[in-house]
Amino acid sequence: MPSSIETDGVSILDMSKEEEFTRILNKKDVLSLSFGAMIGWGWVVLSQSWILEAGSLGAILAFLAGGLIVTLVGLTYAELTSAMPKVGGEHVFSYRGLGVGASFICTWAIILGYVSVSAFEAVALPTVISLLVPNFEVGLLWTVAGWDVYASWALIGIVGSLVVCVVNYFGVKPVAFLQWILILFILTAGLFLMFGGFFSPNANLENMKPLFTNGWGGFFAVLVMTPFMFVGFDVIPQAAEEINLPFKQIGKVLIFSVVLSVIWYVLIIFGVSKAMNKELLSHTTLATADSMHILYNTKWASTFLVLAGIAGILTSWNGFYLGASRAIYAMAHSNMLPKYFSYLHPKYKTPTRAILLIGFLTALAPLFGRKAMVWLVNAGGFTITISWTLVSLSFLILRYREPNMKRPFKVSFGKWVGFIAVMLSLGMAFLYMPGNTSALSWPEEWVIIALWFSFGAAMYLFCLKCYGRDSIVKIMKNQIKES
Repeated sequence: MPSSIETDGVSILDMSKEEEFTRILNKKDVLSLSFGAMIGWGWVVLSQSWILEAGSLGAILAFLAGGLIVTLVGLTYAELTSAMPKVGGEHVFSYRGLGVGASFICTWAIILGYVSVSAFEAVALPTVISLLVPNFEVGLLWTVAGWDVYASWALIGIVGSLVVCVVNYFGVKPVAFLQWILILFILTAGLFLMFGGFFSPNANLENMKPLFTNGWGGFFAVLVMTPFMFVGFDVIPQAAEEINLPFKQIGKVLIFSVVLSVIWYVLIIFGVSKAMNKELLSHTTLATADSMHILYNTKWASTFLVLAGIAGILTSWNGFYLGASRAIYAMAHSNMLPKYFSYLHPKYKTPTRAILLIGFLTALAPLFGRKAMVWLVNAGGFTITISWTLVSLSFLILRYREPNMKRPFKVSFGKWVGFIAVMLSLGMAFLYMPGNTSALSWPEEWVIIALWFSFGAAMYLFCLKCYGRDSIVKIMKNQIKES
């Protein structure tokens, strides 16, 4: 029998058909998926470079600025998700605002961002294990861009990727449950670090000097990293058809998760900079763990934080597996990618073929070493800003073209928010351009982007030939009509 849920006075019939997702994610699940994807592992391994690059206060201001940009972009996502709660998120938003071609570019761009983070986690996991286990790296395989790839190191990354793949295969609810348990562990470790930064006798305000380094160049070098740190709130619209909340509440949870993440990163930077001065930061390999050691004067504290880092790897991994698999499914469902990837498992209600594809790609990642994965992540950071720009532009266009569209979560001063979000997203994308201090490297990172979009264009043209553009338009119109 059909089941009904009430969403802001609108009854949505969830017919129990094989091809439909199941609405089973509650508010806690949604928050844990989004927040867990955003905090991940970066706060453990990169806080040192942020502070050295921009200074303690410079890094904090860069994250506040990046957080403001992401919050404004997040507001556009929140409104559009409440108006069009369909799987794929950006895929549907950009189609309604900008058409078929822009929808393909927007979704294909965000997929690289998701896959690049997932691939990097397969490299981050063995990197963390090597900090806990002495003489861990054995069996040299080869060297990629100056990075030695060891058999033991690669094996841990491959096994980790397969485990995350299996968890995602068996349903979104197990993913959300695991996410919540891991986040509680991460929060405990992070709060210890923040508490120590405020109250430990070993914390010193003098350690925060210099407050600024490298001027605007340092500020922008940290600012350009923030899309990679904050990407994750957009997994909420990807899973919109699996969320059992009033549509207005979905938008509120999305924005709350962004604000929570901004606060998290700012307080982590504050705690680390109070524990370690510039000289100490220059000679450490894992500043957050060493900061815990200093603040509490015991080895267990640093070990506890490294374990929280492993939990962060898994929460980020889970979130981006979900985001990437739903985006691939959405494109395949609308005939922009081969129909093969639009399969939903009849029992688990997950896009299992898309999940297996991501599992295969991320399992290969450790074989290329960490340096190559940094190139991939930087390229993915740029394509994330492309996707954000197109979503913000779609939001703005729809505010003008469809002012009466039903918007359960409606942003105040929407046209101004949309315009600013577009400008700021474009500004973030510009920071990756040649000539800027944070420009993508040539040829490695630009080649990755060129290859990704060349492959995407080939797939798109193949699907146009096989299915026809009219079939894409028909499916997308039906998606919007069902919203």
